[in-house]
Amino acid sequence: MKRFEYFEPKTLEEAATLLAGGAQALAGGTDLLVEMRERLRLVEMRERLREVGCVANLKKIPDLATLSYGKEGLRIGALVTAREVELWPFVEEFFPSLRQAVHELGSIQVRNRATIVGNICRASPSADTIPPLVADGAQVKTTMRVIPLEDFFTGPGKTVLKPGELVTEILVPPPPAGTKKVYIKHGRRKAMELSTVGVAVTRLPNEVHIALGAVAPTVIRVRTAEKISDPEKAAETAAAECKPISNVRASADYRREMVRVLVKRALQMT
Repeated sequence: MKRFEYFEPKTLEEAATLLAGGAQALAGGTDLLVEMRERLRLVEMRERLREVGCVANLKKIPDLATLSYGKEGLRIGALVTAREVELWPFVEEFFPSLRQAVHELGSIQVRNRATIVGNICRASPSADTIPPLVADGAQVKTTMRVIPLEDFFTGPGKTVLKPGELVTEILVPPPPAGTKKVYIKHGRRKAMELSTVGVAVTRLPNEVHIALGAVAPTVIRVRTAEKISDPEKAAETAAAECKPISNVRASADYRREMVRVLVKRALQMT
């Protein structure tokens, strides 16, 4: 691993100054530390891996480990681990699609270290936690503003965050009575696998939200499909709306067909 500078800021202001100077934020480190190690070995991937010369560990900053649920909804702080979210009864009761997505994330060892905010900020189109949160209308709170999660991503590995801007928590509105939710992940294996296609459906009393992962440069809502009441026609429309690519995990045509299959299944389940 290449040498790097290490800091433990005690306040958000200190962290913002370090990030503005090019430091990388460290919360769980399940992506960052792997990239720092692999960058020296995987020459062909260097353009896709972060160049890290400075790390700012966020664990000394107070109030970033909040996990709460109340009238304003669910709050997930920047230091809350995936395992905490997975095991919390309020998440299982009111946000079952998020709970399922977190359960699909890596291994138990990874979930005990990885944070939900970190998974989001990595901005992978195949990230498991993003589709259910987008379908639930989640927002990202930063040190500067509040951003709808759907508008947070600009491309693979890219977000709207400005230099020195730090995500402090995720805000998810409380579901109205009668809301139903489901997340379906499809991959080549049943565990420890990146998503080939991810489908999240949140069925509110008067509308349906459908979010798709791994089939476009960012997680997307398929709004035309959301307006169609027939599950089969809605699924066909969703398949037409997505923009998948072909890679080592699946062809674009296969992903599009799986969107059709899984959206129909998710709609029927809710």
